[in-house]
Amino acid sequence: MRRLFSKALMLFDSSLRKELARTFGATLVVVLTIVLTMMLIRALGQAAGGSVAPQDVALLLGYTALAQLPTILSLSLFVSVVSTLTRMYRDSEMVIWFASGASLGRMVPTVMGMSWPVLFTVAVLVLAVWPWSNRQSAELRDRYERRSDLSRVAPGQFQTSGDGRRVFFIDKDSNEGTQGRNVFILSNQGDRESVTTAASGQIEVQADGDRYLVLGHGARTDIDADTGEKTLSRFQQYRVLASDKALSSLTELPPRARSTLEMLGDPNPRAHGELAWRLGMALAACNLVLLGLGLAAGNPRRAGSWNLLFALLTFVVYLNLVNLTQAWVAAGKTTLGAGLAGVHGTVLLCAALLLWWRDRGAASLGSRARARRPARPAPGRSAS
Repeated sequence: MRRLFSKALMLFDSSLRKELARTFGATLVVVLTIVLTMMLIRALGQAAGGSVAPQDVALLLGYTALAQLPTILSLSLFVSVVSTLTRMYRDSEMVIWFASGASLGRMVPTVMGMSWPVLFTVAVLVLAVWPWSNRQSAELRDRYERRSDLSRVAPGQFQTSGDGRRVFFIDKDSNEGTQGRNVFILSNQGDRESVTTAASGQIEVQADGDRYLVLGHGARTDIDADTGEKTLSRFQQYRVLASDKALSSLTELPPRARSTLEMLGDPNPRAHGELAWRLGMALAACNLVLLGLGLAAGNPRRAGSWNLLFALLTFVVYLNLVNLTQAWVAAGKTTLGAGLAGVHGTVLLCAALLLWWRDRGAASLGSRARARRPARPAPGRSAS
């Protein structure tokens, strides 16, 4: 009898792992599709607004997707646990499980056995891939924002410079965007307005990172806005600062774009706040699995998915608590260890208490189910 019960438990664990894996895969596809669509719309809006280059939209989308993947994986795993156990409650499979003498806590090793690859992936992504993707995105935006005024323009189109004080028109010659012909520049400096035309132009990079637009064979007309006086000058070569600097160094990057190992030795509270978020996301993924076991309960006679909606609300609140912990640590209101222990330790305790409360209800349900079983007739007697 004991061997038969152990085989039944093994069969149940195997079917539970398979169903959790299928539900997780389906949920991940749906959530990832929705998030990628939203990020694509946002990236296209940034490209249309001039924040990123249009040809870098796909690259920026990939970096952003990698940065958001830990949250997506945690949410998908949490929803798969809640929806799978809710379906088992609705189909009375949990009643059979409880009637056999097993508890809800018996499912914890099974669910964790299926979840540990996802949890490990979340930890690697949030500790290593998250800062790398943020750094790549920051350098991508910085490179586009700090590009030369000559490279801002498209051939045959008028384009405003980065500071909004100049308007360019140019025909490009080189694919690198460092040389061009038929250059037109309209510059407005408050009380003076100048119009510069040149037959050619090219970018020269100085040792300090500044870039200059060198114009050849052109003319410049200066107009005084107060008096209307015009000054015409011709030149063989004319140098204009293109307001382009080198990319920011690693020390100038925001904390979210710095590596985890580098910030471990940084006493800055902002660095500790970023560490609180990264470690908090890894701990939150584990706690959400345990919370999903306790939150997934339903009455077979009652239709609806209110427990799934409540679980999603719990996920949102928990994620906001992680962000709030980051803000508190970054502001110096609490330490890194106290913030992690206060939020995630409390959630872990709540998950354990919720499992214990569910097990108490399951034990009473199983005892009532066993009490309703018909008594077996004694050997040698007929059941009449």
